[in-house]
Amino acid sequence: MTTVQNQSWRSIRSEVVRRIADRDWLPGQLIPGEVELAREFGCARTTVNRALRELASAGLLDRRRKAGTRVSLNPVLKATLDIPVTRLEVEQRGAVYDHHLLERVVAVPPQQVAGRLGLTTTSRMLHLRALHLADDKPFLYEDRWVNLAMVPQILDVDFGLISANEWLVRNIPLTTGDITFSAANASPDEADILRTTKGAGIFIVDRTTWAGPEPITSVHLAYAPGFQMRTTI
Repeated sequence: MTTVQNQSWRSIRSEVVRRIADRDWLPGQLIPGEVELAREFGCARTTVNRALRELASAGLLDRRRKAGTRVSLNPVLKATLDIPVTRLEVEQRGAVYDHHLLERVVAVPPQQVAGRLGLTTTSRMLHLRALHLADDKPFLYEDRWVNLAMVPQILDVDFGLISANEWLVRNIPLTTGDITFSAANASPDEADILRTTKGAGIFIVDRTTWAGPEPITSVHLAYAPGFQMRTTI
């Protein structure tokens, strides 16, 4: 059995998946406890806990309070997506990243946004619009609403230095989300911002995320024509 030392929760998750796939741990088998795994991996117990929670959510593990953690009898691996940091997306494509804040205002959200977050239309939220660039060309237009009741500290962030996307990923433990992918024709506003023609084909991502039961942010992302998304499951 392979021992992994001083690894992140993602590395521990990968090692647990390997042990299940290689049948080092059989379906229904009780796996070692968090304290024992933390000692083996040379990390904090909270790091192991994060990895095991992710795998339980994915359907590979069955966790029961006071009964320990077992390999699921009929494991079904669910596809999961990490929230990407746009700056890293651009840099991984070999391009130079930049970010322009177009609008920053505290306002009452439209009914559609409030409904997605489960908030009232009287809730005041931070509304941010930004353009992400790759080699000085439009890459992504971001239209975001942030729940100030849960993230009041975001009002102190200098978005000239860091994007809301990157700040939220770094600082807020987002646990669940709804994501919709679609193809659309660029609206006049989107076409102007993305420097393309009205009606041009663009890739759209609408994402709403929570920290536990609390809504954090709802964002509409419009990628410039030609964008291709790649991911792994």
